[in-house]
Amino acid sequence: MKRFHVHIAVDNFQDNIRFYSALFGVDPAITKTDYAKWMLDDPFINFAISARGTKSGLDHVGIQVDSNEALNEMNQRIAQAELPATEQKSAQCCYATSNKYWTIDPQGIAWEVFHSLTTIPTFGQDTPVPVKAGSCCAV
Repeated sequence: MKRFHVHIAVDNFQDNIRFYSALFGVDPAITKTDYAKWMLDDPFINFAISARGTKSGLDHVGIQVDSNEALNEMNQRIAQAELPATEQKSAQCCYATSNKYWTIDPQGIAWEVFHSLTTIPTFGQDTPVPVKAGSCCAV
């Protein structure tokens, strides 16, 4: 099973929790002081926001999978699209440990495919993914 993932960096964390909770009709499944995540079934999405001092707006999009086999399949799809991918094993980010691959689409938008393994007590830190200058996700 695959779930679409969107992560947005926000300025006013509490205002955004209130807005997205109203929009989705439910409170976040996970709420930390700097991170919130809604695991929705309708629409089927992992939607996250964070207030981590980065530029506000779209941070990245992705696809969450439920097994390492599905993760390998998604990496093969990235390779078929002739996009370079960066592998991260046991990456600790967003209060989870995950195996993942990162790529950049032709517009410069960061894409993540990942399989979450366990939760962790801290936000953690991914390895920065290089992006094209002028893209949504450029630092």
